[in-house]
Amino acid sequence: MRMLLADQGQSWKEEVVTKETWLQGPLKASCLPKFQDGDLALYQSDAFLRHLGHTLGLYGKDQREAALVDVVNDGVEDLRCKYATLIYTNYEAGKKEYVKALPEHLKPFETLLSQNQGGQAFIVGDQISFADYNLLDLLLIHQVLAPGCLDSLPLLSAYVARLSARPKLKAFLASPEHVNRPINGNGKQ
Repeated sequence: MRMLLADQGQSWKEEVVTKETWLQGPLKASCLPKFQDGDLALYQSDAFLRHLGHTLGLYGKDQREAALVDVVNDGVEDLRCKYATLIYTNYEAGKKEYVKALPEHLKPFETLLSQNQGGQAFIVGDQISFADYNLLDLLLIHQVLAPGCLDSLPLLSAYVARLSARPKLKAFLASPEHVNRPINGNGKQ
């Protein structure tokens, strides 16, 4: 979401609540994270992305593309769940096997790219979507986990480079707000 907002030239205010503050105060009864857009309060990261997709015109150019954006985003979230399971429950014992299987988990995204302007555009259509930002985030995280994970996937590798070079996104990715933010709450990468 931060990459999407930065790349789209949107400003935002982020309020980080520490676990200790959350456990001790009235926030304990609430669901976090929370996204506030005017008087609209949303919970759940995918809801944030979909809302921003609708609001900022990042949900495909028509119903067909919107459905494909949803498919991609759901695929990203499926892999993100596998990643989270590894990071938070089975890191030491499971990392080697996870990294070994990673190219097969990423191959469907490579295939989708190849079917869209030969992999030279976005994941769906000819304009960026919220799913592109979500996929980019997941790919960047995986490059930290396994630096060579995109070596056998040239279209995904070029896609990461191409999106990361977008001027506003490049600036955000180099900013202390991004660079100094831990990837995972438990410090594992």
